[in-house]
Amino acid sequence: MLSQRLKESRKNRKLTQDELALKVNTTKSTISNYENGHSTPSNDMLILLSNALQITTDYLLGTSDNPTLTEDDEFQAFANDPDMERWYRQLPDNDEEDLRKLRQMWDIIKSDSKNK
Repeated sequence: MLSQRLKESRKNRKLTQDELALKVNTTKSTISNYENGHSTPSNDMLILLSNALQITTDYLLGTSDNPTLTEDDEFQAFANDPDMERWYRQLPDNDEEDLRKLRQMWDIIKSDSKNK
């Protein structure tokens, strides 16, 4: 199921295997192996793929038929983005007030992107 949904989701985003590989820092042949069922992505790679394709890991794994990220899923994808690591590396150590502020920042970012 994962191989089929990965390929379908990549094509829905109009990405080539090369383009998806660049987004998740791997090779075209690795993406091809995932899509053909010759290998299975690690948990970390699964998260990178779902973030790059803007779908849930549950959808890729077949535990959900809904590929759409909820607002909370989108926020978690943002918070888990390796490119953002320097900003949130200490996130679990923050208190509730800091987490509330981060959520407000996320809401502003989402609002700005919708207005473009």
